[in-house]
Amino acid sequence: MILLDTHVLLWLISDLEKLSATARKRLLDARSEGEALAISCITLWEIALLTGKNRIEVATTLESLLQELEIHFSVLPITSGTCLRAQEFPPEYPWDPVDRIIGATAVAEGLTLITADRKILASKAVQSLW
Repeated sequence: MILLDTHVLLWLISDLEKLSATARKRLLDARSEGEALAISCITLWEIALLTGKNRIEVATTLESLLQELEIHFSVLPITSGTCLRAQEFPPEYPWDPVDRIIGATAVAEGLTLITADRKILASKAVQSLW
């Protein structure tokens, strides 16, 4: 199982060309091998938030989109382990709460995070690829 950052999920469903060649290959390999793709439950909230702020548009209703995501992706909860990991990141890791929960979910679950976030990648606090 691999974990997708919110922007990666959005690009996966709307604009594959925005994904790096490495990320695209890893995602296609995962799908062809039947490997689950996961998202943090906070990703659903972030999409709702971005839609509400008109930063992203959805082709259907927000409710339908969120339900489809729940069907097609493993949605991982915020656990006590996730919360603890989020507090242990080094200072160079982004302080955005969504970034911290997504990264901490990857660490707590032992998953690779696919992200284009340069600060997350540079911090080396999370096993990640782009």
